[in-house]
Amino acid sequence: MAIKNVVILGSTGSIGTQALEVARRYPDKLSVVGLCCNTDIDMLAKQIAEFKPRYVAVGDEQKAQELSSKTGLEVWSGNDGVNALAAVNCDVVLNALVGVRGLEPTINAINAGNDIALANKETLVAGGDIVMPLAKQKGVKILPVDSEHSAIWQCKGFDLNKKVKQIILTASGGAFRDMTKEQIACAKASDALKHPTWNMGNKVTIDSATLVNKGLEIIEAKHLFGVDADDIAVYIHPKSIVHSMVRFDDGSISAQMSYPDMKLPITLALLYPERGNFDFSPLDLDGLDLTFSLPDLERFPCLAIAMRCARKGGVYPIIFNAVNEVLVPFYLNDKIKFYDFSYYIEQAIDILGSDKAITSVDDVYSCDSMARKLVNELLKERL
Repeated sequence: MAIKNVVILGSTGSIGTQALEVARRYPDKLSVVGLCCNTDIDMLAKQIAEFKPRYVAVGDEQKAQELSSKTGLEVWSGNDGVNALAAVNCDVVLNALVGVRGLEPTINAINAGNDIALANKETLVAGGDIVMPLAKQKGVKILPVDSEHSAIWQCKGFDLNKKVKQIILTASGGAFRDMTKEQIACAKASDALKHPTWNMGNKVTIDSATLVNKGLEIIEAKHLFGVDADDIAVYIHPKSIVHSMVRFDDGSISAQMSYPDMKLPITLALLYPERGNFDFSPLDLDGLDLTFSLPDLERFPCLAIAMRCARKGGVYPIIFNAVNEVLVPFYLNDKIKFYDFSYYIEQAIDILGSDKAITSVDDVYSCDSMARKLVNELLKERL
């Protein structure tokens, strides 16, 4: 296998730093040629010193100037800089950006002919109607990094298009999985951040507590694997050993199992079509207790809303995602409560929902912007 040139968007975040750990393990297979962050230039400077990338971008323009002054390097800045970095000549772009801002760099990378190791859910949640046809047109591979979608990809023999009867996404259940509705209603963000299995960033951990993350994964899987939303099921699996499953036409099920470690799906995406040879804590089958249960949609109503949005498509997933992105910081700052997530998402869907088709990035950003503006106005009225 020739050395792959890799660009990492969001290199200072949880996925980005773990991707660099993978690059350290495979210096004969992976060369980091581009790094990017939004504001954490201190960590980025350390990464630059170690990996010596040819290209560097920083989303925050003032921070970009600071980094350039500190290092003497040319640093691309702002959205234009991040988009330019995604389009440099390389083999694979790992998109680990957070939020809908990850959509445009993905499209730029695809247009440049770069394969995408996709860790940014919103790329497909908000822009799946655009991204997947474009990738097919350009002959670009979308390589899933999400542990659940990577598991499905593996169960399908690394063939996104292989037909199966059902996709089964597993969910840890988040920090509130064993609480009553009354307990959840009173729980604060500090409680939600105590994830029982995974170590993730704040936004993703809150999304796990609300099960919004599983809703986003349903929408993402619909686009990634070309299936109907009704052919996707969710089961709570507290151990996080089975990362997802597929059911075939004959009724049999294939599952991918491993201890929770995001470096495994990252490695698979970056080294594809190879698996790599690093031993990720061999799974001990002796006494392994695997349990599954259906999610309680009354305690976790955001998942039910996401399922409806996945079925409807178009503007609905965009509204769902945008409103949630606005609400997470409010919850983290204890300005709203847990069930305000479903309240405001429902409000926005009722007001903005329509049959409008999404045919361009401008359509995505226009709908996203309207949803954000609306929910901020609704918050001002209540807070």
